[in-house]
Amino acid sequence: MAYEIKIEKTKSPKQKPDQANLGFGKYFTDHMFIMDYTEGQGWHDPRIVPYGPLELDPSTMIFHYGQAVFEGLKAYKAKDGRILLFRPDKNMERINISNDRLCIPPIDVDFGVQAVKTLVSLDRDWIPTAPGTSLYIRPFIIATDPYLGVRPSSTYKFIIILSPSGAYYESGINPVKIYVENYYARAVKGGTGYAKTPGNYAASLKAQDIAHEKGYAQVLWLDGVEKKYIEEVGSMNVFFKIGDEVVTPSLDGSILAGITRDSVIQLLKSWDVKVSERKISIQELYDAHAKGTLVEAFGTGTAAVISPVGELNWNDKAITINDGKIGDLSHKLYDTITGIQNGVIEDTLGWTVEVK
Repeated sequence: MAYEIKIEKTKSPKQKPDQANLGFGKYFTDHMFIMDYTEGQGWHDPRIVPYGPLELDPSTMIFHYGQAVFEGLKAYKAKDGRILLFRPDKNMERINISNDRLCIPPIDVDFGVQAVKTLVSLDRDWIPTAPGTSLYIRPFIIATDPYLGVRPSSTYKFIIILSPSGAYYESGINPVKIYVENYYARAVKGGTGYAKTPGNYAASLKAQDIAHEKGYAQVLWLDGVEKKYIEEVGSMNVFFKIGDEVVTPSLDGSILAGITRDSVIQLLKSWDVKVSERKISIQELYDAHAKGTLVEAFGTGTAAVISPVGELNWNDKAITINDGKIGDLSHKLYDTITGIQNGVIEDTLGWTVEVK
């Protein structure tokens, strides 16, 4: 689909933050992308404008009914100066899966990637170059009808903002401690668990607070019906190496289909590692630990790429995994994916897209 993106450059460029103190999601670049949807007209008026506040009516539907979706990906600067995106087409395909669930009109996948590339190219000087840093990219769509009735909106805004982000692991890859949530539910089959929508994250905050109070970094969610089968870790998918098999929960309608998850599965298969997508109960995991066959556990996601799990606490029974250290397979996956993302390792899988 052919659109012309109009560009209005800022007349007041911001001072760039110190790369040593970026953190995550605290700083934003000079520009943002906006595109509107009007029922009967479709998506229209794509533009890049100076970053700034949005003006929305207090009755705007996003505020009241949460009809919104979002994505997250990163741009990296390679040592040779190239700017690389990692599988951006998969993010745009996934936002349409979320769109469908939230009754939001789909966007053109190729144009979505083009919009990201155009914005990143314009704000390329914001891409940090310190080890482990990147430019985080947040595309999102919100319902914009000024209306308090419960129905899908007839107008929307598709927006992309950029944020320079610090290294996730500032002092090496440290395994995290995970609290298994037994009471609260993140999602159920038939709900919105497989969509990337803000309500899912709002629903997770209570359990996350409880986990933090108990000294744990993340929550491991169990299924919302039986509270028996493992689903996700916080904002990440999760993998377990049991014996010579790597297991990850199957996508059954309540789990987000992570792009890093898919990348890990493809890499494991290419290395002839046995990998299974199936139901796995928390009891099976604890039994494997008791037998000494639970070798590694790790989460996967855009922010951390690979996040090793060093401890699990289920019903106040804590188990330590791999002596609380990162495992060999987790380390290999992290080095390989980040190497491809940063252009250090040859991309034989066609995952990276260069921004000109």
